[in-house]
Amino acid sequence: MEQEMSVKGRKVIVTGGAGFFGSYITEELEREGAVVFVPRSRDYNLVERAAVIRLIQEQSPDFIIHAAGTVGGIGANRENPGRFLYENLMMGAQLIEESRRLGVKKLVVIGTICSYPKYAAVPFREDDLWSGYPEETNAPYGLAKKLLLVQSQAYRDQYGFNSICLLPVNLYGPRDNFDLNTSHVIPAMIRKCVEAKENGDREIVCWGDGSPTREFLFAGDAAKGVVLALKRYERSEPVNLGTCQEISIRDLVNKVAYFTGFEGAVKWDVTKPNGQPRRCVDTTKAFLQFGFRAGTSLDAGLRQTVEWYLGSRVLK
Repeated sequence: MEQEMSVKGRKVIVTGGAGFFGSYITEELEREGAVVFVPRSRDYNLVERAAVIRLIQEQSPDFIIHAAGTVGGIGANRENPGRFLYENLMMGAQLIEESRRLGVKKLVVIGTICSYPKYAAVPFREDDLWSGYPEETNAPYGLAKKLLLVQSQAYRDQYGFNSICLLPVNLYGPRDNFDLNTSHVIPAMIRKCVEAKENGDREIVCWGDGSPTREFLFAGDAAKGVVLALKRYERSEPVNLGTCQEISIRDLVNKVAYFTGFEGAVKWDVTKPNGQPRRCVDTTKAFLQFGFRAGTSLDAGLRQTVEWYLGSRVLK
């Protein structure tokens, strides 16, 4: 494990810091005493190089955590493959280049489990990242993020630029995106179950056949992992962030139904894609390199997420 660096009093830009996961990273940094700046897209369109340069020159950060992204579930990925590839690639590539050029001391790139091959051996190990092509429905997004890893490694080799790349599994928690058109699986299931219960519906419809497995990491735990890596990890080899526990989508629906109180049936729409067959990562490297272990069980995290969603709807 590398020697720990303090972030207290240091200026940190968190791109995407006003979004779901970024807000957790921002809170974790502030608990550590960092001075955090969150750029908003209306002020800094990070797809444009000039905006990236202006952001870094105006804020003069010590560190940047790049958590911004154009993301969504299977449906959103299928509808926007070109946009997801272009915007994620341009944001990340320009941040790495301009951070190097303008003297940022360290950059943390938040990648994605979608970069792994469709049929990677389970659990996914970082060395297997290049053993095949990603699952087709999210390949453009996954490949855009994967190229940032290549850039990070190339820049360390040529310029000595200090950037690191983390690969979190599917994240969830309070403040997640519950829009059914763009949300990921857990918030989508929660909303469907809650609304079905309220409307007296006897069933909900879910995509695929329920057989794929996924691994889920509570966003607050993931944020702790990101900040630990910022403080302790100094290499460009990618590192997984997860729990090393997988669950089938079918079993996940049953858990969500239990925590929301929905007692109806689940209908599986097999005309819709399943996505990647299995997802579960090996988390050994994160523990050995910077001491990260997830602390929130799936049941506890789901309970908190359901409670937040119900409370947020009441407030509206």
